[in-house]
This record gives sequence, structure tokens and C-alpha cells, in this order.
Amino acid sequence: MRKFFLFLSLSLAVLTTGHAQIVNRLRIDSDTFERYAYGRMQEFNPANLRLADSLYTVGTEKDNFRYKCLGLSLEFPVRFALGEYERMDEAVAEIKTLLQDRKDLREFYFSTLHEYCELLLHIGRMSDAMLEARAMERLASEEKKPAGKMYSYRIVGLIQHYRENSFLAIQNFERAALYCKEARAEQDLPNLHILMAQEFIKLKQFAAAEDYCIKAESYQEFFPAIRIKAKMTRAYLYNAQQDWPRFWRCYDELMADPLYKMQSDNDTRYGMDIYYFLSKERFDEALAKADSLTTPRDRYDKKHGIYAAKGVFDHAYSELRGLVNEKDSIYIKTQNEDLAILDAEMNNAQLREDAQRLKAQNQMTILLGFLVMFAIAFASILVQQWQLRENLEEMRRKNNEALAARRAFQKAMDAKESENDYKIKILQNRTTNVLTDYEDFLNS
Repeated sequence: MRKFFLFLSLSLAVLTTGHAQIVNRLRIDSDTFERYAYGRMQEFNPANLRLADSLYTVGTEKDNFRYKCLGLSLEFPVRFALGEYERMDEAVAEIKTLLQDRKDLREFYFSTLHEYCELLLHIGRMSDAMLEARAMERLASEEKKPAGKMYSYRIVGLIQHYRENSFLAIQNFERAALYCKEARAEQDLPNLHILMAQEFIKLKQFAAAEDYCIKAESYQEFFPAIRIKAKMTRAYLYNAQQDWPRFWRCYDELMADPLYKMQSDNDTRYGMDIYYFLSKERFDEALAKADSLTTPRDRYDKKHGIYAAKGVFDHAYSELRGLVNEKDSIYIKTQNEDLAILDAEMNNAQLREDAQRLKAQNQMTILLGFLVMFAIAFASILVQQWQLRENLEEMRRKNNEALAARRAFQKAMDAKESENDYKIKILQNRTTNVLTDYEDFLNS
């Protein structure tokens, strides 16, 4: 029963992921959507099982897969809260089957899988979450759906958050933010900014953390809940900097804000109280809060810090040893080899995209090069043909000129021959006349 009430109060604020706005992504009638939206606002409430069952029944009677999906999406968070993980997996698997061929409903599909992955992470099933994120990224790439890529990289970032690899967490959150803008899903940006701010705090890059807090706060006019998350993150930042006046001011403001208790789970609030008591050196009160934390890992972590600050180093060492053993059992030995392989593949997805883009560019370059070479060769052939035609024309012109010259010469020779014939005839006549005259002279 204690476990049930724990999950019932869970809001996943420890991940500071928040839930996307409730949108009518399945395009159902307004009355049904209002009932569904009401259920979504209290998604871990067992009463949602009745609503989920009624929607699924209507979907079965009307052969309407949209109603079935609504019912299943209300059911699996409650199954998670009740610890019925096998039934949770079955509900999500049926949603995937119902929507596998519906490209027009991918936004609902991806957002549902994203929520499912968050729940998997919370119960330590990191490899399963990575597999889902990997499949989501592959499908989103095939169908060119930036929203799917946004959700997939966000999940990988959360996995790296759990594995305490802040550098890779930030890298994946940044990729998610890029696809968030491409998908025009700006409502998810402030939560990503909060996540990045928290990782920068771990890296002690406080200026970058402050910058992302400011970016997140710029959305609070549209999403008031962001105010609480940004203020909590600022409190973590000032605590890490040991800027106590600003930390105490943030803490007091949080305590006075009714949204703080509504938005955050018990463990998150206990953690904030522990930081406050430590800053005031109220160690016994801090230890009492640490003993109330749910998970052994968090208890060991917080109590180790409290005892170290108090100067009780043998207790601090004991808690640290418990923390190391807990990390070994939960975070290092949990399907480590498979997770490393999946992690490498998922984190190289962007490289694969870049490689494909580069390959396409190279292919285009080769094609252009071929076209240029073809154009050059074609132009060369045209030039050669033109030169050949010019040469032929020149040869024809010269031949015509030579033929004309030969004809002129032949004509001149013919004229000369005619002239010579004429002169010969005249000479012959003259000779004949002289002989005749001589004969006449002798005869006279």
C-alpha cells in the first residue's frame, strides 16, 4: 500500500520533464476529449481505469481504434503506479499495433511512447527505454517526422542523466531542442532548457546554467508551471554555488507558492528541504528528511553528504560505501553491455544522418562533375565539328578558287592558241602571196 501511494503522488518532477499540453491529437469529438483530458490531469489515479475501460469498450463496439487508443493511454500510467508493469507493457504494445500504419497520427504515437519511456526509466529499465528511443528515431527518420526525433533524443538525454553522464545528456537535449523547433513544438522547449540547466550545474558551468534558466523563464507567461521548475533549478544552482542569501530567497518563495507542492513529488521536496537544512547547519533535521526518501540510492547519497558536512566521517564513509554498492547493483550491472551498444548506436544517429547527407552531396558532386565533363566533352565535339565544317568550307573555297584559276588559265590558253592559229593563217597567207608574186615575176 505504501508503494501504491508513493506512485500515486508521483509527478516525475525529479526528471523535470513535465507533460506535454493535453491536445486532441486523435481528433475525437469534444465531449469525449473533455473526459479524456480530465483523466490525463490525474493520470496516476486508479479511478482512470474505469474511464479507460469505458473508452476501450466504446472503441470495440464501434470498431473505432481512436477510442481504444485513448483508453489504453489512460490505462498504462495507472498500471505503472500500481506496479503492474507487465500489463503496462501490454497496453503500450497494443497502442503501437493500432497506430503502426497511421502516419497521420504520429504525434500521438510519439508522445505516448515518450511517456512510456519515462516510466521505464523510473523503474530502472534503461535498455528497454533505449530500444524504444532507437526505434522511435528510426521511424521518425524514415517518415521525416522531427517530433519523433525530438522525443527520442530527449529520452536518450534522460538515460544519460540517470547514468550521470552530463556531457552526453546535454548533447542529446540540444539535439532534441533543434528538432523541437523544426517540429514547431515550442511548448517542449522550456522543459528541455531546465534539463540542460541542471546538467550544467553538475558540470559546475554555472553561467550556462543561469542562461538556460532565463530561457526557460521566458515561457512562463504561456506555461505558468515553468516558473516553479525554473525557480527550483535556480535553487539548485545557488546551493551549488553556496550563494546562501539567494538560495534562501528561492526556497522561501517556493514554500509560499501553492504550485510547488502540486508540481513536485515528496522526494523532490525532501531533497530541497535537505539542502536548506544543510545551509543552516541543521544536520539532525536534514538526516530526518533523508530517512524519509524513498529509494536507498537517494538515502545513501544524501546521508553521506550530511555526515560529511557534520564531520562524522566514519558514518559518511559507511553511507558512501552503501551508495557505491547501490550504484553497482542498479546502474552498472543492469544490462551494461547491451546498453552501451544501444547507446553508441543512438548517439551516432546524428553522425549517420550527416554521413548520409555527405554521401548525397558527394553523389551530387559526382553527378555534377559527370555533367560538367559531359558538357565539356560535348562542347569539345561541337567545337571540333565547327572547326571541321570551317576547314571543309575553307577547302571548298580554295578548291573553287583553284578551279576558277585553272578555268581562267585554260581560257587564256585557249585564247592564245586561237590567236596563234590566226597568226599562222595570216603568215601562211602572206607566204602564199609572196610565192605567187615571185612566180608572177619570173613568168613576166
